[in-house]
Amino acid sequence: MTEPEPAVAAAIEGELRLLDPVVRTSADQLAALLHPDFREIGTSGRLWERDSIIAMLTDPGAPRPGPLTASRMRGDRLASDLVHLTFDTESRGLRSHRSSLWRLTAQGWRLYFHQATPFIDDPFAEA
Repeated sequence: MTEPEPAVAAAIEGELRLLDPVVRTSADQLAALLHPDFREIGTSGRLWERDSIIAMLTDPGAPRPGPLTASRMRGDRLASDLVHLTFDTESRGLRSHRSSLWRLTAQGWRLYFHQATPFIDDPFAEA
């Protein structure tokens, strides 16, 4: 398998950092990775904005999903400043298809948009 181009590799590195439980509980680290205009559609269908997702993830009383395992990650550079990633995650039996858009800013690559859709095994799904 060939190495991804540098922009895609940077987006993958950022995405993997966001899956790290230590990063997910650090407001500073999250703020460094999330674009100021960040939006997310979560597995519940809820729409999140940058400040609300940082507050939820860093709340000591918030439920923790446990370790997230990523698979089938791939990326495409859509423009000089835009990378699209798709991948799957699993945590405690909950599996989700995920899609992320990463934008290049003066501070580096930042997550601009993310969507997670829960799924179950589908015998007709593409491998």
